[in-house]
Amino acid sequence: MAEAFLGIVISAMATGLGALPVLFLNNVSSKLKSLLLGYASGIMMAATTFSLIPESLKVSNIWVLSIGMLLGTFVLNFINSKTEDLDTSDFRFLSGVDRKTLVIVTAITLHNLPEGLSVGVSYGVGEENLGGIIAFAIGLQNAPEGFLVGLYLLHQKMSRVKSLMIATFTGAVEIVTAAIGYFLASEVEGLVPYGLSFAAGAMLFVIYKELIPESQEDHQVKFPTYSFILGLISMLYLTIHFG
Repeated sequence: MAEAFLGIVISAMATGLGALPVLFLNNVSSKLKSLLLGYASGIMMAATTFSLIPESLKVSNIWVLSIGMLLGTFVLNFINSKTEDLDTSDFRFLSGVDRKTLVIVTAITLHNLPEGLSVGVSYGVGEENLGGIIAFAIGLQNAPEGFLVGLYLLHQKMSRVKSLMIATFTGAVEIVTAAIGYFLASEVEGLVPYGLSFAAGAMLFVIYKELIPESQEDHQVKFPTYSFILGLISMLYLTIHFG
């Protein structure tokens, strides 16, 4: 159990680890932000297509994957539509951020819930090394997600420490669902492929709707595109060699 708890915590806290660079950033220029968003988009695209989707298919089928992805896309689209006129001043820790940043923070948080469940179940079913493999794979993709959240919050003139704390929280929610998955593995194991495909749909929505368009807002198309490809290659390399 101690090994499972350690793996769950490390996987979840990888989000905060990925956000650590925001402590050393001051003003992020539009050009640098475009490059970073392109790179993060590539990493998340690779994590979705070469990790989340294959893992879901491995334990289910195309119908389960389709339902989960469509549900994840629908939920994120619903949240996006409902936050268009939202006044973030009502939220103590998100006061002053724009709608797009709020959608990103919400999306990453929701995306992490089923990922935590899958890590917990992987440890709970008792198959040798399965928990460690899944925890490592999820943790690997959590790091750039944390950096992305921190970058958005920093760009909204939020303090570096506060940006790091909120980014860390978006990943820490995995600990709760991972604990549920671990102790109720036999009851919730069937939900894991739906959870993974939901996370994939949610992330693809964010990449397509928010990240890629914003990386090209200043008509900086060429370099963010190369940055996107480099991010995808980087994550693919890590997935092949460590995933």
